[in-house]
Amino acid sequence: MGDDVSEADEVGHGMPADLEEALEEADAEAAEEADEGRYDAPPLPPLLVVAVVGLLAGFVTIACIWLSEQGCNRVRDTPNCGAMGFPLLILTVVVTIVLAALALTKLAMPHPRLVAFLGVMFMLLIVLAFLTDHLSSTWSLLVVPVLSAVTFLVAHLIAGRLERADA
Repeated sequence: MGDDVSEADEVGHGMPADLEEALEEADAEAAEEADEGRYDAPPLPPLLVVAVVGLLAGFVTIACIWLSEQGCNRVRDTPNCGAMGFPLLILTVVVTIVLAALALTKLAMPHPRLVAFLGVMFMLLIVLAFLTDHLSSTWSLLVVPVLSAVTFLVAHLIAGRLERADA
């Protein structure tokens, strides 16, 4: 019985050290697995992410303009907003920039606010310069989002060039 007690003491004494090593190894393996499954950037190519967000920003712009026209139509009985047109345009631009910047931030894209701002502003300049008279047609539902996707890609490239110029 004396031998049994000494063997039990040795097993009991040696067990916490083995258990501690096993727990440390398990923690190390869990940390490695967690690092392998963690992405710092989206698994999609960055240009695809920027283009899709730009496309969605174009649809948001179209939706905001349509809602503005419907609101003006109910209030003034005409889709022309008159003096309220400019504030509604500013609101549309701000909403589109904020939503695009939020999406780019959530997708871990570099310079999300700059890309969103430049992308929406480039799209707005092109639309105001060349497409203002044609915005009420149905083809603008496709042209504006595609144009927005292209301007977001250009904005992403410009933001990348600015970053390299600062370095």
